[in-house]
Amino acid sequence: MHIPKTILIVEDEQAIADSIAYALRTEGFTPLHVTLGAQALAAMRADPAPLLVVLDIGLPDLSGLEVCRRLRQFSDAPVLFLTARSDEIDRVVGLEIGADDYVTKPFSPRELVARIRVILRRMTPPAPRPPAATAFELRPLEARILFRSQPLDLTRYEYLLLKTLLEHPAHVLSRAQLMDRVWTDAPDTLERTVDAHVKSLRAKLRLVDAEADPILTHRGMGYSLVS
Repeated sequence: MHIPKTILIVEDEQAIADSIAYALRTEGFTPLHVTLGAQALAAMRADPAPLLVVLDIGLPDLSGLEVCRRLRQFSDAPVLFLTARSDEIDRVVGLEIGADDYVTKPFSPRELVARIRVILRRMTPPAPRPPAATAFELRPLEARILFRSQPLDLTRYEYLLLKTLLEHPAHVLSRAQLMDRVWTDAPDTLERTVDAHVKSLRAKLRLVDAEADPILTHRGMGYSLVS
């Protein structure tokens, strides 16, 4: 368990710690400052523990690298290293032992906070997306279909095609079946018309959600809607 918005600063130079703490407070975080590696490990063993650690490599008692190694034995809290050394080897070692980012002194406290926000965003799982079928709302009395609460601008046959797929979620419908159910008044229409309308439907769905692809193609069989 972590303390929401609390960031642990492990830095023995008071001026640097003060500038980081000020930038964190300005952005709505709560800084907690310690000067020793042992104090940092104790703070991270607390329940609840800080959300993230800003860790200086050059500490009076333990090196920041050693603090990180020990921390990783009991915590997966993100670690952002501060160091006066810019050697690539130092960066690689720091990242290999479990650091999430690496900032070389001198640095901008505002940039540091921006990096912290990026790390925390990576920690936050994305909101679950509803299954594709439940993302649609069929309004047959209005002859309309909504996708992710947005009304779709559909032609008559696009509407009937999508309506048919919605009424049979996860069922593979052949082109012939779709022709029989959608193009009832156009018996001479070719089966490739189905493919053209599926293509246009996909384009209109992506106007609402660029990553949407709920209509599946089953080669040699037909189409289905993801359930």
